[in-house]
Amino acid sequence: MNAFIRIVSIASLAGSLVQAEDRQKNTVILDEVGVKNLRLETVMVEERDFDSTVFAVGRVEEVPGNQLSVSSRIPGRAVEVNAFVGDRVKKGQVLAVVESRQPGNPPPTIELKAANDGLVVEAHVLKGQPVQPDTELFDISDRSEMWVVARIPEQLAAGIGPGTRARIMFPALGGEPVLAELLRFGVKADREAGAIEGVFQVPNTQGRLQPGMRAEFSIIVKSRPNVMAVPEEALQGDPAARVVYVKDFDLPNAFVRAKVVTGEKSGGWVEVKEGLFPGDEVVTRGSYSLGFVGGGSGPSLKEALDAAHGHAHAEDGSELTDADRKAAVSGDDHDHASEEAGAPRWLIGYAIGSSALMLLFAQLWWNAKRGAETPETL
Repeated sequence: MNAFIRIVSIASLAGSLVQAEDRQKNTVILDEVGVKNLRLETVMVEERDFDSTVFAVGRVEEVPGNQLSVSSRIPGRAVEVNAFVGDRVKKGQVLAVVESRQPGNPPPTIELKAANDGLVVEAHVLKGQPVQPDTELFDISDRSEMWVVARIPEQLAAGIGPGTRARIMFPALGGEPVLAELLRFGVKADREAGAIEGVFQVPNTQGRLQPGMRAEFSIIVKSRPNVMAVPEEALQGDPAARVVYVKDFDLPNAFVRAKVVTGEKSGGWVEVKEGLFPGDEVVTRGSYSLGFVGGGSGPSLKEALDAAHGHAHAEDGSELTDADRKAAVSGDDHDHASEEAGAPRWLIGYAIGSSALMLLFAQLWWNAKRGAETPETL
């Protein structure tokens, strides 16, 4: 039994040495200057509501019925013009003054006022110009709300209907996406493009949205709670073998390269199925640069662990054994035979552990065989 415990202990030590080797290979340690130069930023991994989305593009349009015209009720001449294309006007504001053709000294005049707040998008009158009742002098558009029309691929439209939410980005404006709900579909499909139109209405209190502006939609078709996800910029490596850099829980300015299994993408986030835990801090900004940081950029793993724990470690960062400590005290801190053979300590340990396990299995097999033959010899 004692021999079995010793064999298992040797095998466990070999596994620990391999893990230590992996940690040394996958840990990037920087100094304060390196962290500052790379301008690293991290986010905490947490479970969140995760949306499955359909992507679409579209355009901004005015809301039908939100554009009004201003004209004169009487024929005459414009003696005063106070509004021009691009001006924002308030309800009741005087846009122009028209002098009547009726006799008088002075002739009677009327004021043309804005019927609503809005933007002057058309102006067809100049000072001194004659006007007629059938002539539109000003077009004023109320753009406090706008329609945003998405061109939704027909094959992706299943499950989308009035009330479906979408996050809408406007590339010309940047900033955060706007959340809106689908009001209605268009009256006909575009057969050539294979798309149908979906109409969303969004606020435009600052007047930044303009007709014809490009819009990009992430239409939410399904939502799942408690999904672990990270920002897309945190993921590095080949699409088939994604990795992230996780802030070391123990060492300052140290980041561990961790393999992850990813799932769906949505709104700049990527689902992580394996490889991370809630509470991990992953590098977002600067994660790409960490993949190119070589040796010499900061202390070694041994130096960092020595400073953090207050005692010495092996070169690969593993804890020293009692024999290592005794050898260090006596001044003989390494195995001369191993050095002469050119084999590293962890490889020797791994070989010893593997050989011991093979011997153990052989002994167990032999004992079982002898037990099976005994009844026939009695």
